[in-house]
Amino acid sequence: MTDAQDTRPTPRRRRVEWVIGGLLVVVLAVEIVLIWPDLSESVQNLGDLQWGWVAAAVTASLASMSSFARVQRCLLGVADVHIRQRQSLAVTFASNSMSVTLPGGPVLATTFRYRQTRLWGASPVVATWQLVMAGALQAIGLALVGLAGALLVGAETNPFSLIFTFGGLCAFLVVAQYAASRPDALEGVGITALRGFNALRKKPPLTGVRRWKHIVNQMSAVRMDRRDTARAFGWSLFNWIADAACLAFACYAVGAHPGFAGLAVAYAAGNAARSAIPLLPAGLGVMDAVLVPALTASGMTGAEAVSAIVVYRLVSFLLMATIGWIVFAARFRGAQQQGEEGPDLAPLWRPGT
Repeated sequence: MTDAQDTRPTPRRRRVEWVIGGLLVVVLAVEIVLIWPDLSESVQNLGDLQWGWVAAAVTASLASMSSFARVQRCLLGVADVHIRQRQSLAVTFASNSMSVTLPGGPVLATTFRYRQTRLWGASPVVATWQLVMAGALQAIGLALVGLAGALLVGAETNPFSLIFTFGGLCAFLVVAQYAASRPDALEGVGITALRGFNALRKKPPLTGVRRWKHIVNQMSAVRMDRRDTARAFGWSLFNWIADAACLAFACYAVGAHPGFAGLAVAYAAGNAARSAIPLLPAGLGVMDAVLVPALTASGMTGAEAVSAIVVYRLVSFLLMATIGWIVFAARFRGAQQQGEEGPDLAPLWRPGT
């Protein structure tokens, strides 16, 4: 069986995708029928944009891209892979364009970032660790934005959920920082876990130990202290805040003034929906189906919500993707690439010599 056959979607998965896609079309059709009067009014609103706020939205979106590039620099820097901001920003723009415009974009973007990280001198372990850590920090940042909004709109009535959520976030950061600052401490824990796992599989106790030591040896290049963790998390959180600000400025550009708490909840819910159902580029349709009613609930009219989303999409999606493809054509098209596959843990399990 070839690799292409291995990655071919199963009939069951294809049916599920068609069902989800069909439901999405139905939801969008119903939504368009219900808000058609607002939709026609929103077109008129676009002719009365406040261009100062549009410029602010563009600035916020650029700041969001720049902050993600700084997250990448922070995570690579702790592994002694030092790059300039313009290098990291170029990869961020190019990978973002791949992610939001191409079929299978997130996979292609991740592979592109992995290869560029390897070209900068990162080992396979460090390159993969950087991708995983950046994704985890982004998930925590988005959760924190949504949690702040939920708290402001009245989630204080259920303090235990907030305690457990914050506890989980803090625990993750502490464990991640400890593992990155003292990878040698993981060796004993990993060997103990392998012994137990081998006992369950009825394998020799030392099976896989040499490979685990090889991984720990490569991870020793990563030295991430609390300051590094705080800096990376701060830039990751700012990445979401700047993008949420872009949405807020888009609302102001059409003359709307949504509540801060409602806007934060709407933004977090829309991005969560986009991540949960990655059927269309940049969550087009999926995210919008959540944002329209959420923004309406925050105090905007239906026409204002639709107009604001159009402005937000033109800036954060179309403009940023256009810049990214220009950057890709100028810097990466035709560049020599190493013969690396995508981020895969398999190469990490080769015993060291």
